[in-house]
Formats: sequence, structure tokens, C-alpha cells
Amino acid sequence: MRVAVTGAGGRLGRAVVAALEDAAFAGPFGPLAWGRSAFDLDAPDGVGGLIDRDRPEVVVHCAAWTDVDGCARDPDLANARNGKATGLLAAECARRGLDLVLISTNEVFDGQRTDRRPYRPDDMTNPPNPYGASKLAGEHAALDAFNADNVDGALGIVRTSWLFGPPGSDFPAKILAAAERAAAAGEPLRVVADEYGSPTFTADLAEAIVELIGERSVAGVHHIVNAGVASRADWAREVLVQAKRLAPGRGIDVATEDVPAATWQRASSPPRWGVLEPTPLPSGEGLRSWQLALAEYLPALLRRRSPAAAW
Repeated sequence: MRVAVTGAGGRLGRAVVAALEDAAFAGPFGPLAWGRSAFDLDAPDGVGGLIDRDRPEVVVHCAAWTDVDGCARDPDLANARNGKATGLLAAECARRGLDLVLISTNEVFDGQRTDRRPYRPDDMTNPPNPYGASKLAGEHAALDAFNADNVDGALGIVRTSWLFGPPGSDFPAKILAAAERAAAAGEPLRVVADEYGSPTFTADLAEAIVELIGERSVAGVHHIVNAGVASRADWAREVLVQAKRLAPGRGIDVATEDVPAATWQRASSPPRWGVLEPTPLPSGEGLRSWQLALAEYLPALLRRRSPAAAW
């Protein structure tokens, strides 16, 4: 099976490419890694020719503009990249009978619920910001393309949240850097305690996506996240605790102080309750806890840090 991955150089894209390289169904030549030079969200009109050239049977659309604050400052550009470009890709896939796996986000939900129930795929969407709105526009455009008459391909929408993983500059990396600065200044590390989600390791999400493709279970809306719920503060403290455990005596000793998200002015307004209820995978098994996933990821992250750091 020939599988193409858009955004192959990004955080999730590279994880999906790696997972496909280990999948027997991907064949001896492995996946087609479409980076920005192949499929540019700012110039998507040539995607039909790209598909005809490489002839994939499945496309995993990881490419997106994920700068949430940037999307808030330029919602038209966000909609062009995450909405219109996605719709064009979906139309070309549907026209040729290809399967499409579209990566979406928990930010299609407004996060205003107070019952502490995770969002299900059939819950009403109501994006709280231009990023979520642009991703929902992409979902709707893809659904329109695949709901047309005489379409043989299947559409899968995979919503996820709070991704972490290589190559760095993710939440765990930023927390470690912020903790070092706070410790050097003799100040507590301020962490957001009123924003909740499901931290999700890109390697685990990628394996789940590969499972959907391999089991021919792409169709439908899937919520795929690591198990468990965390506030940003919970996640930050777990990063520091695990890092200290990995390097006894060389960790960052810094107190944490819970603060509301409103402490910092942002262009965007993320959902305060962005927790997704995982949907069943073909194997019947869910992803492991985010804490266990973090424990696998942190050693590599710490090794990549500057030799001048405490690790």
C-alpha cells in the first residue's frame, strides 16, 4: 500500500513516516514523505499533479499551520492554510478514490463545559479561536468532498491534542528551559492551572494512525490521545519530577506556582477544558497514559539539551 504523508518534516509528520517505515503493508519502498517543497499550504493548486505523479492509495494530511496565536493574528491566512488547502487536497483525493486521514484538533470545541466530561466525536463543535475555526473548516471541506456522489475513498478525521515529541521546542522542552530561568532568578515557575487537555506523544499517535490504515478502519471521526487528563500545571510538574528522577542530584530545584491562563496576554483563547474521549482502535486497546509516554520521551529530550545545562 502506497501511503503519502503531508507535512513530513513536522513534529507529527516525521513520527507518522517513521511508523509507516516499520509497517509491513507500506511495502519495501516505505511511505512517500511529502514535505513543504512537495505540498505547500500556501500553494496547494499542484496537489492533483503530485498525486498523479506518486500515485498513493492513502494520504495522511499532517501539514497544518499550528501557530495558534499566529492564526489569531491572521485568521484569513489560517483559513487558507488549514481550511482551503485541506479542502483542495480532499477534493483531489476523493476524485481519485483515495483514502484520506485528516489530522484535526481538540480546539474545534469551545472548552466551556463544566461537567468535566471529555468531548466525544459527536459532541457539538464550536471553535473558540481562529485556529480551531480553520481546522473545523478543513474538516467540513473534506466531508463535503467525500460525501459527493460516486466517491470510493474513505475519509478519516483524527482529532488529537497537546502533542509532544521530537524535534523539541514542545511543551516539555519549554518547561525545562523556563524552569532553569526561574531557578537562576530565584523565582517560582508559574504554571497554568486552569487549562486542561490530554498530552499526546507523537510516536503513539502515529502508531494509532498506522493501525487505522493497516486495518482498513480509516473512515469516521476518531479521537486519539494518550490516556489521562492533565492541567498545564500537572504536566509541567510531571516533566520536572521525571527529569529529576532521570538525573538524581542534577535536576532543577524550583518551586511551582499555579496561576490562571489569564496571567499572560495572548492573541488566542485556547479551550479551558480541551479533553477528548478516546475512540476505540481496531485492536480494542487504547494508548498508554501520557505519563508513561513522557517517561519514554524525556531521556532523548534531555540528551539533546545543551551541554551547559544541568542535565
